[in-house]
Amino acid sequence: MAASNATEQLLSVLRETIVALVRRDGPDLSARQLGVFLTVYLTEGPHTVRGLAAELNVSKPAITRALDRLGELDLARRKVDPMDRRSVIVQQTLKGSAFLRELRKIMGEASGGRSSGSMRRAANA
Repeated sequence: MAASNATEQLLSVLRETIVALVRRDGPDLSARQLGVFLTVYLTEGPHTVRGLAAELNVSKPAITRALDRLGELDLARRKVDPMDRRSVIVQQTLKGSAFLRELRKIMGEASGGRSSGSMRRAANA
C-alpha cells in the first residue's frame, strides 16, 4: 500500500510539473526532447548522438530530431568532435542550464516541500 501511495505522489508531481511547463511562457518539449535534454544535463558526458541513442534505446534519427528542436531553442548545441570528425558532441548551453534551474524550481513546488530523500524512496518503491 505504501508503494502505491508513493507512486501516486510521484505521478502527481510529474503531472503538476508538466502542467506548469505547459502553462509557462516558453516552448513546450516533447517527452523525447525532455528525455534527451535531461540526459545531456544530468548524466556525465561527453554525449554523442550515437551514445544518446544507445542510452535512451531509440534510433539515431530520433535523437537527431530531438536535438534539432533543442538546438532551435538554444537548450543544447552540437559540435563536431575535434578528435573524431565523424562524431558529433552534444553540449550544454547557458539557456539550457537556466531551463534546468527553472525545471528544478517547478518540480520543487510541485513536490509540496517533500524532502529529496522521501522522493528518492518513492521513486525506488
